[in-house]
Amino acid sequence: MEKFLATSIPEAANANQSGLEQVDLGPNRAERVFRIQSTKGWVGLKLKELWEYKELLYFLVWRDVRVRYKQTALGAAWAVMQPLFTMLIFSVFFGRLAKVPSDGIPYPVFSLAALVPWTFFVHGLTQGSDSLVGSANLIRKVYFPRLMIPLATVIAGLVDFSIAFLMLLVMMFFYGIHPSLSHAIFVVPMLLLALVTSLGVGFWLSSLNVKYRDVKYTLPFLTQFWFYTTPIAYPSSLLKEPWRTLYGLNPMAGVVEGFRWALLGTKTAPGPMVLVSSLVSIAVLIGGAFYFRRMEKTFADTV
Repeated sequence: MEKFLATSIPEAANANQSGLEQVDLGPNRAERVFRIQSTKGWVGLKLKELWEYKELLYFLVWRDVRVRYKQTALGAAWAVMQPLFTMLIFSVFFGRLAKVPSDGIPYPVFSLAALVPWTFFVHGLTQGSDSLVGSANLIRKVYFPRLMIPLATVIAGLVDFSIAFLMLLVMMFFYGIHPSLSHAIFVVPMLLLALVTSLGVGFWLSSLNVKYRDVKYTLPFLTQFWFYTTPIAYPSSLLKEPWRTLYGLNPMAGVVEGFRWALLGTKTAPGPMVLVSSLVSIAVLIGGAFYFRRMEKTFADTV
């Protein structure tokens, strides 16, 4: 029988159980003792530990999906209604009245192809930033890799994305748009890029939100600002080089244009832009993960 024991060492409680060390008690003992100890400064990501808790990740994702639609009248229909109604508004004001160009694509499909990945990103941005505070009781009582919490929140958004993506395919069929197979396979890398971006920003905001509750007040402004600086209602082809490539410093710009090119076959392939967006997304993810791990030892005291 295994026994798990947290040894009484200085600052272990304030460390939020940030380090585990297995202690060997000899061949005559059938117990394993795990020592919980504090860490200082920057620490490793401990990806192996994340893999060991993969079953917990599944249950956290399932919990987030159930809570999201619990006691809602429309349930999963919200995953369709949000991008659908936004698309209708954009089609009237930007497509009909403002005559915004859409790279030769019917404007409803043009805007919806951008809103589907954007909605997935916003879900990770908003829900991920509050994920640690919402799991305060779990964090205080049980040890597990805290990176699991925002990770599960972002992955749970894939359920909504899948539903909205099916609606997008229906719209494309209605307008007679058939994606090329050679282009369509790039939807998966674009989704992965959106996932990396959402997860990286989620790591930063969730750890900052534990210490500074101002994050929830600045989040609406940040989301709105990011929305209008992303080519959702307009095409990035309005920009000339090298500004269009530099536009990829906004990682969601590469995601949105990549989705349009992969599904709708737009003539402006976002190659350099996607490359820049990918580099920025990876940097945000790595930086956010290390910052999260550095701040993790204070979560139990401040969450």
